[in-house]
Amino acid sequence: MSAEGTGYDAARIEVLEGPEAVRKRPGMWVGSTGERGLHQMVFEVVGRAVNQVLAGGSGSGFVDVTLTSDGGVRVADDGPEGLFEAAGDADGPDLEALLTSFHAGPELSGRHITDLGQFRAGLFAANALSSRLTAEVRREGVRRVQEYARGVAVVPPAAVGPATGNGTTIAFWPDTEIFETTRCSFAVLAERFRQVAFLNRGLGISLTDERPAGGARAVSFRFPEGVRDFVAALDAETGAGLGADVIGFEREDPRMAGTMEVALLWTGSREERMRSFANSLATHEGGTHVDGFRDGVAAAVTAYARERGLPAADPDPRADRICRGLTAVVSVKLDRPEFLGATRGLLGNTDVRDCVAEAVREHLGNWFEEEPERAGEFVDRIARGIHQD
Repeated sequence: MSAEGTGYDAARIEVLEGPEAVRKRPGMWVGSTGERGLHQMVFEVVGRAVNQVLAGGSGSGFVDVTLTSDGGVRVADDGPEGLFEAAGDADGPDLEALLTSFHAGPELSGRHITDLGQFRAGLFAANALSSRLTAEVRREGVRRVQEYARGVAVVPPAAVGPATGNGTTIAFWPDTEIFETTRCSFAVLAERFRQVAFLNRGLGISLTDERPAGGARAVSFRFPEGVRDFVAALDAETGAGLGADVIGFEREDPRMAGTMEVALLWTGSREERMRSFANSLATHEGGTHVDGFRDGVAAAVTAYARERGLPAADPDPRADRICRGLTAVVSVKLDRPEFLGATRGLLGNTDVRDCVAEAVREHLGNWFEEEPERAGEFVDRIARGIHQD
């Protein structure tokens, strides 16, 4: 069909740039203009703060998130200088550029990125979708501030006084002209921040809600044992644990260009409770890291049973039957994660399966050798469960 026939030609193409492009199609950047999109916008800003803190490598950084009484969100971190530079510095992308452009210079990538949201739209989208935003950088004893309105700078960045320590604070007010609601759910945010704290050992995240008429409420998360603490918390929700010890390990494997952190616990339930993540994103559909975990558990259990002539090894049971009663968390952080589908809920990296399976088989096999009494109890219980089917 010709352009003449449709009444459409190059002159009708509308080119949008800057904040206007984001505001025209907000769903492209945060998913929706409802509560889900609002939370994604918060996750973009908090994710940047988390990555700033993790870039310091101290293992003790903190991110403070506050839902203010006037409908705003304030995100403060004590991250080191370097990732966010004060405006005008030559040795890194300045904060003004990060707030006004998608291409503000080099950023962390791969396994070093912790994704809180699904879209990775960054500070630029959050700025454009806010009626106003204030950005503050604390560095070298000086506090610099800049204000924006709907993505456009109101005044140039300026030094406004002394500062103690380094860090960044972003305060923003989601635009009522864009969002159907600008009231964030305390429960939704708290659950996601708790999850991220579990997956990044030593990271501290707090959430304070100043909106309730009866007074502020707050939660704070920091988990020194990482995913081991995650599994213990999942088990505590059911109260069905058979033992106090969570089995867990970490390993870096260059074959999959990344690291894995795995923890598991056999419980008194016949249900499997599995949580899986890739670069801190929940993989609700599973993927190669989950397949590898199940392969490894099945291999370790059947090998142990065969060595001792236990019934779980004959005939070979399927991995899903062996994993009944397990509470487990499998977290991988990859330089080049490959997700299948638009929602990033299914991990597809083929090398990950064999790497995770090998590590789980070795670690669990060693644990069986070190704890023969408990190993025999678990394998016997697995066998009884299989034979009851």
